Amino acid sequence: MKNQIWKYLLLVIFLGAFADDAMAQKKKKATTRKSTKRTTSTRTKTKIKPTVATADTIAAVAAVAAPAVEDTLPIKKVLISLRPDEAVETTVLRDRTPLPYEHLRADDAVYRHKIWREIDVREKINLPFRYSADESNGNQRFISILLRAIQDSAVTVFDASIDDRFTTPMTISQVAGKVAGDVVQVPIYDSLGNLTGTKEMRNEVNLDSIVKFHIKEEVIFDKESSRLFWRILGIAPVKKVVTSMGVDMGDMELFWVYYPDMRATFAKYEVYNGKNFGARMSWEELFESRMFYGRIIKSTIDNPYDKFIKFTPGLTENPILQLLEGENIKEKIFNYEQDLWSY
Repeated sequence: MKNQIWKYLLLVIFLGAFADDAMAQKKKKATTRKSTKRTTSTRTKTKIKPTVATADTIAAVAAVAAPAVEDTLPIKKVLISLRPDEAVETTVLRDRTPLPYEHLRADDAVYRHKIWREIDVREKINLPFRYSADESNGNQRFISILLRAIQDSAVTVFDASIDDRFTTPMTISQVAGKVAGDVVQVPIYDSLGNLTGTKEMRNEVNLDSIVKFHIKEEVIFDKESSRLFWRILGIAPVKKVVTSMGVDMGDMELFWVYYPDMRATFAKYEVYNGKNFGARMSWEELFESRMFYGRIIKSTIDNPYDKFIKFTPGLTENPILQLLEGENIKEKIFNYEQDLWSY
């Protein structure tokens, strides 16, 4: 009996301690809530003093940054005709696409050589390269067609100072520097004649100053079709470079463009034909039909040192012999094709 009474007393004591602990926790929560209310009320009643604005020097320096050079070519802008400028319908002709090349297998190519040519647009047969009329698709000079395609990002340009294997692409600003020279700081004056700043500009390109083009091509004899193929690989405009000190650096290739990438663009431009204005062909047809003349300046035929003809010993100072050597290379290719047949 005594044991049961002690058990009841211990149970009562334990329940009382538990109740006291619960009441203490409720009081703590109530006090924390009151303290938070007081702090929020005091915070809302405090006055906020206005701060003095300080200049952000880093942002100011970033805002006054040097103006970026415009990534465009300094070529003349040709206005588009708002009415049809021709009495015949030519929109279908300007939407032409070139035919795909015939596939040539390496096993069927029993004869392959690379040829480099120089086209001089001042020669009579090459005068269509200098046709300077303006049409809705731009100026019709050949160099203008190339620059317009570069401006519209229709073709990738490759650096000619590295090599002619299309390895190093160039940006539009780099092409502009090659064609028109470096950027010039032009002063800006206000209405009172005071100097207000400078702006970066380039000289406009003189399209008539580029009178030569280099063409890289490959001649292939295909035994499957028994034909000799001429495939143009690249085109490079050539400009005579003279330094500011008057030193003549000679002819220099400005850049290379991959010809198969330009075929779609060339198909949309017509070639000037002064003899028959009604029978005009596209530039793609002109190159594929070989309707131009270019003297050979280099080849892989009997050239183990990979030199241009003008650097060959004995021919360096004689342009006539260089021309005759190019004709000799042309004769070798012609004789190879003719010797395959028996009549």
